[in-house]
Amino acid sequence: MTAKSDTPNGVSSLPYPRRPIVILGAGIIGCATARQLLQNGFQVIIVGEYLPGDQSIFYASAWAGAAWHAAGGLSEEHRYLQVVTHRHLLKMADEPESGVCMVNAREYLEEAPAKNSAIWGRTVVSNFQELVPGEFPSNFNCAWSYDCLVTDPTKHMPYLKKRIESLGGKFIRQKVSSLEELYSMFPDSRVFINASGWGSKLLRDVRDDKCYPDRGQNVFLKTSNCRTMYFRNGKEYTYVIPRPLSEGVILGGIKQPNVTSPEVDMDIARDEIARAHRLAPGIVPANPSESDLSYIVGIRPSRQGGFRLDSEHVGERTLLSAYGFGGGGYAFSYGIADTLLKMVEKAEFENVVASG
Repeated sequence: MTAKSDTPNGVSSLPYPRRPIVILGAGIIGCATARQLLQNGFQVIIVGEYLPGDQSIFYASAWAGAAWHAAGGLSEEHRYLQVVTHRHLLKMADEPESGVCMVNAREYLEEAPAKNSAIWGRTVVSNFQELVPGEFPSNFNCAWSYDCLVTDPTKHMPYLKKRIESLGGKFIRQKVSSLEELYSMFPDSRVFINASGWGSKLLRDVRDDKCYPDRGQNVFLKTSNCRTMYFRNGKEYTYVIPRPLSEGVILGGIKQPNVTSPEVDMDIARDEIARAHRLAPGIVPANPSESDLSYIVGIRPSRQGGFRLDSEHVGERTLLSAYGFGGGGYAFSYGIADTLLKMVEKAEFENVVASG
């Protein structure tokens, strides 16, 4: 916690730019934001019930598929958040420690792409090609291939923690029940960022009922054949996401809204293996050896109507909200971080220059 620095009349004497930015939530959104702020000279403290390296199913950032995949149905502004993220991840791919690397991707569509489909991603990725009949299975309408960035969360989150601490950032493990409790912990701070995921549903002074837990369950298949990603878009949505640095692939997926069971459902696991085999038989055998399999459960921080990203004044404080990214946290992460950095700089300008 920060030490109070009060003058006799009770007003803090600590200059505004030196007051730490406090982030609630140490998932990919909170940590990516902390990194961006620290690199731009701000002081940062992250408070979280779970921290990088934790294995709880409620720490979704440890279990994400984490492939950069252009999402359909986005506004131009939200597309650009993914574009910015791609730029940052592309640079990190030069650092093996970051857990980010490039693989080939093949995306198959059961139906022709809609007007606002994910095909816009061809403006961002390298080596995009629309495949012709004969280059993809005949039961699909169309397909394309491209170079894709994938992030291994088991390596990226510890990398981020190390990077944040090396820049002077601090982590505090603590569960808070309200933003007011957070404010009282850091009386000098004037900018707070709520990146608490679906925990915003439980904070007493937020109570965002649009937030909900969304259970995901995947299969990790150990294999050296882990340089090609496969996506199937349609009713049988399926993915095979490479983990080259962990020598395996992630098979999925499934969404179970408002389910938080930690127990592995073997019916789901068998179905995911079967779907992945149909999609990528050259990588996923019909009956893989049990010794090559492990199972992943994680609770995504989802929100009805999409994520929240905004700024508001709460008394003398500026509160930024960035949560509810569901399974898209990694694809939006560094774009969100850049946006929050700009919001923090705007608050600094208003309090240091405009009010001077």
